[in-house]
Amino acid sequence: MSHSNAEALGEDRDEQLDRAIEELRGVLQQEEKRPQDAAPETASSGSSVIMDIPVDVQIVLGTTEMAVSDLMTLQKGSTVALDRRIGEPIDVMVNGRRIARGELTVLENDSSRFAVRLTEIITAKSA
Repeated sequence: MSHSNAEALGEDRDEQLDRAIEELRGVLQQEEKRPQDAAPETASSGSSVIMDIPVDVQIVLGTTEMAVSDLMTLQKGSTVALDRRIGEPIDVMVNGRRIARGELTVLENDSSRFAVRLTEIITAKSA
């Protein structure tokens, strides 16, 4: 497969993923608008199947690059500087794609745990 064919395939997959994300957002918005006492949609609509699909969610505080030699010298107590400053938004990633940004906070009901307060939802058009 040539390099340009591989790029075109990657772009097609990105477009398909963007369409799927937008469709999922539409389903979620419909679910939110539906009255709680309304009958659930049939399985043929696919929404219940979609809701059970596991996804990998990552909260990215920041990143850094370092040489392997620097990586090998890390030990307990070492500090690794990240590319973000305190107070800058952090990324919420789903299956490797940024879907939102937010701020780090502490859970109200459990001060020993962190959480993310979403401040921006990334749409496929703005990504």
